[in-house]
Amino acid sequence: MVDAPLPEVTEKDPSRLSLALRSDFFYAFKRSPVAVVSFALVALLVLSAVFAPLIAPYNPFDPASLNLMNGFSAPMTPNAFTGETFWLGTDDQGRDVFSTILYGMRISLFVGAAAVAFAMVLGITLGLLAGYVGGWTETIIMRVADVQLTFPAILVAMLIFGVAKGVTPVEYRDQMAIWVLIIAIGLSDWVQFARVVRGATLVEKNKEYVAAAKLIGRSGPAIMVRHILPNVLSPVLVIATISLALAIIAEATLSFLGVGAPPTQPSLGTLIRIGQGFLFSGEWWILLFPSVTLLVLALSVNLLGDWLRDALNPRLR
Repeated sequence: MVDAPLPEVTEKDPSRLSLALRSDFFYAFKRSPVAVVSFALVALLVLSAVFAPLIAPYNPFDPASLNLMNGFSAPMTPNAFTGETFWLGTDDQGRDVFSTILYGMRISLFVGAAAVAFAMVLGITLGLLAGYVGGWTETIIMRVADVQLTFPAILVAMLIFGVAKGVTPVEYRDQMAIWVLIIAIGLSDWVQFARVVRGATLVEKNKEYVAAAKLIGRSGPAIMVRHILPNVLSPVLVIATISLALAIIAEATLSFLGVGAPPTQPSLGTLIRIGQGFLFSGEWWILLFPSVTLLVLALSVNLLGDWLRDALNPRLR
């Protein structure tokens, strides 16, 4: 009688989620209270902005829902005329400040994220070309980057925004203002991506895997995209996270100066500009709450980016 072979016991392959939860990156995240709190605040603010139509008790952009009699209502105080109570008060037009903050964050986050994405794509493309091709291509790209670095980014963004708005037809200016703002901030922020990618590409293009790719007949664009790009993304992601906070502040600055988001689509910067006009008349809440929201959002993203930079640095592991 031949004994039947025992079935082989194979360990079930762990899922990607379990591998991620057991990784050094997640372990470092759990051990950092600053990263945990920053991530929680960013997630809370982003989700609040995304689901603003479901969370906000009023639609501040709908003129039909506004009641001027509710204007200048103090927080958690019944209005003298209508008797309505608002958590964070109302502004001069009777708009609920809590609702305007949620909707304003949508504009600020969208402009910031889109501007960083545009700057990242442009900077990575030019950085790869400068580092891999070299020669006059590298010289021209890097000299343009050096010239742009001599000017403050906010002035470059204001210049680009002014020129783009000037060539836009008057009837389309309010509709195109957000997209013009994205392009202006993105064009003022591509340099740091290009410089980092160019430096990393100069190192990577001399390694063996690039030589092997050339040996089997890979084209230059294919080598840059499929081989070099994945190896230079770590510092790019860190820069993108930190740049998001700077882009949000840049958008708020431009909107505060009156050259950003249109009044029909106010961002946090526009709300701060409106509230600043009523600060000394006693309606402090119109300025305070949007300012605190912008501060918490930008600070949380910045702290998260700083932790991400340290977590992805192999020298600090």
